[in-house]
Amino acid sequence: MTGRDAAGKSVFKSVDVTSKVVEIDSNPGLTFYELYMTEGVPRLTGLEPDPMLQGTKAFPGPGGTMFRLISYPPKRPEGWKPPPGVTFASALGEMSEKIPRMGEHFEHGAPGMHTSDTIDYGVVVRGEMTLELDDGKIVHLRQGDCIVQNGTRHRWRNPLPEPCLMAFISVGGQRG
Repeated sequence: MTGRDAAGKSVFKSVDVTSKVVEIDSNPGLTFYELYMTEGVPRLTGLEPDPMLQGTKAFPGPGGTMFRLISYPPKRPEGWKPPPGVTFASALGEMSEKIPRMGEHFEHGAPGMHTSDTIDYGVVVRGEMTLELDDGKIVHLRQGDCIVQNGTRHRWRNPLPEPCLMAFISVGGQRG
């Protein structure tokens, strides 16, 4: 992250990997790397503290942004079961506990399907991913492919036996 020193000169404020790594225990391998977020029109003084020190949230409000990486677990083998005691409801609860309100965006009757009031710019960094929309259409994305997810109902699935890493920049919008 860059900023400014007391004299107003551009400096590196941090070159560390984010300290805000969120692992979802009920879905082993699902990991969120929370990199940066803004709300409303960002101020560009260069003196702002790292916003991730305040925690994270599911999605930004109107005009806000969220930059995150998500590592999706490999396709589960035939007969795979979640960890003992984990239910769909408890998994969504864990997600909302660790990333406030995230679980609320997911549908109980259609696992993985969710909607947010954001435009999401997504890039497959490593691996492959499928994106399914509510009309049943599925697009297969490979490393380097980009997608604009425009506030529509959708589900992500990793089709490979290895993790998939995606980068997302979400911009908060308003339905209307």
